[in-house]
Amino acid sequence: MSAAEKIKQTVEANDVVLYMKGTKTMPQCGFSSRVAGVLNFMGVDYADVNVLADEEIRAGIKDYSDWPTIPQLYVKGEFVGGCDIVTEMTLSGELDQLFDAKGVAYDKDAAEKIREANA
Repeated sequence: MSAAEKIKQTVEANDVVLYMKGTKTMPQCGFSSRVAGVLNFMGVDYADVNVLADEEIRAGIKDYSDWPTIPQLYVKGEFVGGCDIVTEMTLSGELDQLFDAKGVAYDKDAAEKIREANA
């Protein structure tokens, strides 16, 4: 199975997937840590894929999304973006709207606390 096939299978099999450096419990870069931290704090159930553990996936995810950086967030098979985009969407409330529209469970109070802390 090619890297693209593995990625497609993972993205389609999970409602929310984060391709990241490290894992959701032990991120290995600041950008991955920020996105995992947002998802963890908001109580989102998501699959984490450690690109450091598989060089094929690390290179393949950039081709798959046509996005040059990691982390990369997918929701219901759709590429959302990297750290800056996820951060902006969290602070603007767009991430809440996306989760609501896609039927992804999350803690609305936690999302509001993130915005309050960054106001």
